[in-house]
Amino acid sequence: MAIKMRKVAIIGTGLVGSSCGYALINQGVCDEILLIDINQERATGEMIDLLNSVSFMSSRTKVKVASYKELHDVDIIVFTAGAAPKGNQTRLDTLGVSAAICDSVIKEVMASGFNGFFVVASNPVDIISYHIMKLSGLPKNQVIGTGTSIDTIRLKTILSSYLNDIDPRDIHAYVLGEHGDSQMVPWSNAKVAGIPLTEYIKEPLDLNAIAYQTMQVGWEIYKRKGTTYYGIAAAVVRIIKAIFNDEQIIIPTSALLEGEYDEFNIYTGVPTIIGKNGVESVLELPLTPNELNAFKHSNNVLRESMKTRGY
Repeated sequence: MAIKMRKVAIIGTGLVGSSCGYALINQGVCDEILLIDINQERATGEMIDLLNSVSFMSSRTKVKVASYKELHDVDIIVFTAGAAPKGNQTRLDTLGVSAAICDSVIKEVMASGFNGFFVVASNPVDIISYHIMKLSGLPKNQVIGTGTSIDTIRLKTILSSYLNDIDPRDIHAYVLGEHGDSQMVPWSNAKVAGIPLTEYIKEPLDLNAIAYQTMQVGWEIYKRKGTTYYGIAAAVVRIIKAIFNDEQIIIPTSALLEGEYDEFNIYTGVPTIIGKNGVESVLELPLTPNELNAFKHSNNVLRESMKTRGY
């Protein structure tokens, strides 16, 4: 009886891709990691460095530099290839370069016979996830953007600092919409131990300021070290573990909406149930009229950028 090996490929071995590789090895998530990058020397260097860490981990993970032809039996592809914002650019300003990379790469990926899952981390992640779904022809549940998963963790971490350092995992709140400057927080759904946040807090909080602070976290990191990678790598691996283990866990990801929230034909950040089929379902939070307007505004910002790609 043959045992099915869990294989993950990482396309793009920059700081995000290599951090994903290290997190996969550290947590013993898969049996083999395939690295693909236009810069073969960079990919080889990352392979050697990652292999040097394996013997210190709890399980043995194989790591190799691969070609697109070897992706036919890969379970999950982590897509991190793309352009980082420069100067005063937003994530949306990087769409042209990132989409062009997809145009050249996805065709080769699909020619291999690949029929697994894409976990997309390249920015602007909502539009790139949509673009990959269209280029690949894969069902919507098999193309998953990291979306507002990292923004949600940033929000909960900030809230923890105002709530006597309570564990962020015990704070239930979400960031919705674009993984970017137009994102929004539906405060009516924020709870601690089932208690609405506005009832739990002892002193009034400036919720608008907290939402803005959450949106700015990525830029604060960017200004200090040039890019972010540990947090998003952890988010990527969390999604992968949920697929492999059929966890049916709720993670806010970038997913295709086809009527949910009265939105259609757009990838955007929403709570999703992640299991063996990828995005098992999209959860519709009850939003106030103002929250719904803010969510729709964020989606309209995405649509304006999508038009530049003919969508």
